[in-house]
Amino acid sequence: MYRYSKLFFFLTFISLASCAQETEYKVSKLKQPTQKTHSKFSINDFLTENQALEFQTDSIFNSLSKKERVAQLIMPAAGKYGKSHETINGLIKDGLIGGILMLNGTVDEFTKWIKGYNKLNLTNGNLPFLYSADAEPSLVNRKIMGSTPVKKANEIESIEEVESVTQKISTDLNKIGINYNFSPVVDMSPNSTVGYRSFGKNPENIIPWSNQFIQTTQKNNIIATAKHFPGHGLVSGDTHKSLQVINGDLQEIQNYPPLIQNGVLSIMVAHIAIENNAAFSTNGLPATCSPKIVRDLLRDSLKFKGLIVTDAMNMGGVRNVPNNSIRAIAAGCDILLMPADARVAHRELLDAYNINLDGIQKTINSSVKRMIRMKLCLGIL
Repeated sequence: MYRYSKLFFFLTFISLASCAQETEYKVSKLKQPTQKTHSKFSINDFLTENQALEFQTDSIFNSLSKKERVAQLIMPAAGKYGKSHETINGLIKDGLIGGILMLNGTVDEFTKWIKGYNKLNLTNGNLPFLYSADAEPSLVNRKIMGSTPVKKANEIESIEEVESVTQKISTDLNKIGINYNFSPVVDMSPNSTVGYRSFGKNPENIIPWSNQFIQTTQKNNIIATAKHFPGHGLVSGDTHKSLQVINGDLQEIQNYPPLIQNGVLSIMVAHIAIENNAAFSTNGLPATCSPKIVRDLLRDSLKFKGLIVTDAMNMGGVRNVPNNSIRAIAAGCDILLMPADARVAHRELLDAYNINLDGIQKTINSSVKRMIRMKLCLGIL
């Protein structure tokens, strides 16, 4: 009898502890921190086997409604060329987004806006946001006016200078509240749109210098992003204006495996079609909407386990593709960056999720869990 009493006591204790943990999470969900706080996880844990991290990720995922899950995948832009404050605030109040790109503005503006968005998020019980920026050495002083002056990528002369420039950029981003940098550009230099933005002036520098940028960024608790996959440097045109094409072999794909092996946490996919390539033809679609490129090549062949983000979905290279939001997420992208209309994108994805269109539920669930896991590792959740 004593033995069974002990068992009953133990089971009761576990049940109460579980209820307490669930209650604690529900309370914490309504009281999200407005700034980074100490976490038992770190950014270095994201790519590791970690049962505690997986358990907490699953627990948070299971607490979210379908609407909240889909919201994690959508990242509109705020700033000069983004959406208005009224639009962004409305999206936050309705719980339709999981992050924001700070597109063009000043240090003071972005700092103020992020504090305001965090406060609104807290009030509405949303998960904290990933705040991103195109803080490349070649763009940061134009994209974030008032940021510390740095050399453009094609003007940097040594790996030590890469480290110094990256540290200056990361220090500014941390002060502002930006935790996700869409940099470095790892394209080759011939393309005039992206060439001056990469370290490709000397091709042998692309991998070691990009890796230095990535490691320094991530040591500062900021996600680094290698872009534009599978390679934008050897195409002649501008994907902002129209769909561009890689004809034949993927010559720039060699830049990615070393960066993946060294732990880059994010990769951005370009709006570039591939033709005359038996293995990776995209059949006229941009790579962002092609399972062959996103899932088969990047996820399965190159074994990338981090976040996959689209290039801006309002660009000419993808804007006119029917159902582009669903196609990009179904292909395996985790984040839909700058959809033309975030509300429409959310509604389309939620409808597809509800009916499990072509098995999309499994794909979306995996993406949402990666987003939650990253937020836990950054210490914002």
